[in-house]
Amino acid sequence: MIEQRRDDRSLGELFSDLTRDVSTLLRKEIDLARTEISSRAKSVARDAATAGIGGALIYAGVLALIAGVILGLAKAGIDAWLAALLVGLIVVAIGGALIQKARTGIANTSLAPRRTVETLRDDAEWAKEQMS
Repeated sequence: MIEQRRDDRSLGELFSDLTRDVSTLLRKEIDLARTEISSRAKSVARDAATAGIGGALIYAGVLALIAGVILGLAKAGIDAWLAALLVGLIVVAIGGALIQKARTGIANTSLAPRRTVETLRDDAEWAKEQMS
């Protein structure tokens, strides 16, 4: 047999309790979200720092490889200054080509939200038709 429980609280007390419980629940949810976001932000910051260190090490490695090419050319009989000049010119040419490619790509990229502008124009035309 199911026993029915009777609550002697008034309707006002029930609404007051409900409001308090909902408020508590929302505060707890906000605290949980804040904790979760904080934890994720720390993780992202740590990963970004690791990526930065990795990038610095790669940069140092590339410089060492360039120095190795210069020393290799110097050992092959080319004066060291000429080897450094040749390798430097090649590296600058490659860097310049990459920058030019990026500039062209950026110049050809439109940041305007074309679809949104078209939709807004269509909406304006529709609104004008509705007013007529």
